[in-house]
Amino acid sequence: MALGKGEKAAIVAKHAKSSNDTGSSAVQIAILTTRINQLNEHLRTHRGDQSSRAGLLKLVGKRRSLLKYMQRNESEAYRQLLGKLGLRK
Repeated sequence: MALGKGEKAAIVAKHAKSSNDTGSSAVQIAILTTRINQLNEHLRTHRGDQSSRAGLLKLVGKRRSLLKYMQRNESEAYRQLLGKLGLRK
């Protein structure tokens, strides 16, 4: 269920500020959002998978804290990212 190299590279290329940017908040949030969406699909078919549910909650918490950080420090980029990823806030 982890992201493949190609998927991750495509996400990084789409949201990176420069060619070497792999750790900015926007890139991390985009990667987490993709993983969260994949886990949601998995949990729709495997309802009893409690360990995946716990991992999902950890990812959601991490994304929430990164979104808070980005909202405080880069408010315009935060709004653009929410629009790109289809997140509501």
